[in-house]
Amino acid sequence: MTLKIAIAQLNFVVGDLAGNARKIIDAARTAHAQGARLLLTPELSICGYAAEDLFLRPAFIAGCDAAVQTVARELAGLDGMTVVVGHPSGHSVRSRSVAVQLRHNAASVIREGRVVETYAKRELPNYQVFDERRYFTPGEGSCVIEVGGISVGLLICEDAWFDAPSELAKQAGAEVLAVINASPYHVGKEGERVARMAERARAIGLPVVYAHLVGGQDEVVFDGASFAVQADGSTAVQAASFKEEIVFLDVARQGGMVNVVAQALPAPRTASAQLWDALVLGVRDYISKNGFPSAILGLSGGIDSALVLAVAVDALGKDKVRAVMMPSPYTADISWIDAREMARRLGVRYDEISIKSTFESFKAALAGDFQGLPEDATEENIQARIRGTLLMGLSNKFGSIVLTTGNKSEMATGYCTLYGDMAGGFAVIKDLLKTTVFELARWRNANDPYGTGASPIPERIITRPPSAELRPDQTDQDSLPPYDVLDGILARYMQDDESVEAIVAAGYEASVVERVVRLIKINEYKRRQAPVGIRVTHRSFGKDWRYPITSKFNETARSTPK
Repeated sequence: MTLKIAIAQLNFVVGDLAGNARKIIDAARTAHAQGARLLLTPELSICGYAAEDLFLRPAFIAGCDAAVQTVARELAGLDGMTVVVGHPSGHSVRSRSVAVQLRHNAASVIREGRVVETYAKRELPNYQVFDERRYFTPGEGSCVIEVGGISVGLLICEDAWFDAPSELAKQAGAEVLAVINASPYHVGKEGERVARMAERARAIGLPVVYAHLVGGQDEVVFDGASFAVQADGSTAVQAASFKEEIVFLDVARQGGMVNVVAQALPAPRTASAQLWDALVLGVRDYISKNGFPSAILGLSGGIDSALVLAVAVDALGKDKVRAVMMPSPYTADISWIDAREMARRLGVRYDEISIKSTFESFKAALAGDFQGLPEDATEENIQARIRGTLLMGLSNKFGSIVLTTGNKSEMATGYCTLYGDMAGGFAVIKDLLKTTVFELARWRNANDPYGTGASPIPERIITRPPSAELRPDQTDQDSLPPYDVLDGILARYMQDDESVEAIVAAGYEASVVERVVRLIKINEYKRRQAPVGIRVTHRSFGKDWRYPITSKFNETARSTPK
């Protein structure tokens, strides 16, 4: 006895209830035509993940309910087909004579034109980017459906990371677990998922089919890579990552046991390849889903803007990307040369707008107030803000979104200018440490994953010392520790929550650690005003990081209580 299962690894849009329903309907018809009798759609597929405070709007929940009914009605004629649809559901209960609205992260089972069963997610994550307890009430019980003579236990994402939901499903007769998911990508997450589902399969003694979402939604990216593991934890099926597709697999009962029919597995992909795909998909979806016709960025001749340009062209194509070089009195000739060369290699529109005369005008306007005072970071920031103003002017006039080029090391330490290089609509590499920027630039020069051109970044951009070029002979290391030291501290303190004492014990100089921690603290106000950008680590500035701007807590190696 064999059951063919299809996974709708699709890219849904938050709030596009009609469009998402249509995608599910089309996928179900395609899957049915190819012999599948069970279609799994991702978590909250009807509304897209995550709809955030839209979940609090009764009209939104009602619209989702109507979309589920549309799917059921449209699929009434598919004989023998069962479709699992993820959606929010809500209903009122009476508590002490008061009506209380309960909402669930739910999955409905559709068959023969109607919803035959609905399961509510039991385990609600409330860490990292997840905030499900704000919106949903935990469900109870289990859901086991019979399709093609095989009993399938239904779980939703976090349920499969805990013992009780799968144990209840097995007690109710499940022979295989089907888990629908919306699990945001970060570096290493795919391996974590497979390992945890392998543990779950071995612990419960059942195969696990993992159906996952793909696509970008604001800060987060979903990587797809749906898979299935056998009861012994071995991987039987592995879908592509960062791509829409309908994934087919068979589960068969043999000798009283249900197993997944194994398929040839794709070659493993490197972390850099996956990271590049995440950035490309994040840019493409943010721009397309929000209706921007194109993108524009300031190309400085430095490594950060070079990497953003390469990502943008891979995401959008050369005809939808414009680069603008805005030289100041301190811009080195090699910066002009390298910026022009990179634009030529990628074939994008390239313009040069000097800010020299504008900078002089600003200084003249402020000369009376600044009389007798030396030039300092004030004049440096004015240059950055002139550039930001020019880019935003071009954005307003032509509708292009400005892609900012700041990295995580800069965002952490405040080595960025409000209303200057931080001005824009989408921060492509805001979650990449500077050392990762260099690694990814080298990887992209050695690989051409989207066919837009090999070695797009001139080698000198990668090898020359980084500089903001806002004063004579400036380099980043005039103001910051060496990037390998800085990033090591940031990874431990900001990403992994290690204490100052532990970081110092690991070999970092106490004064440097304390300086970096202080910079992180005093620059929180800047990060609150930064554009959203792509999350690619397990802890990014944004939803993962919620620190107060006003705070007197001082964590140093010397002041931490013993």
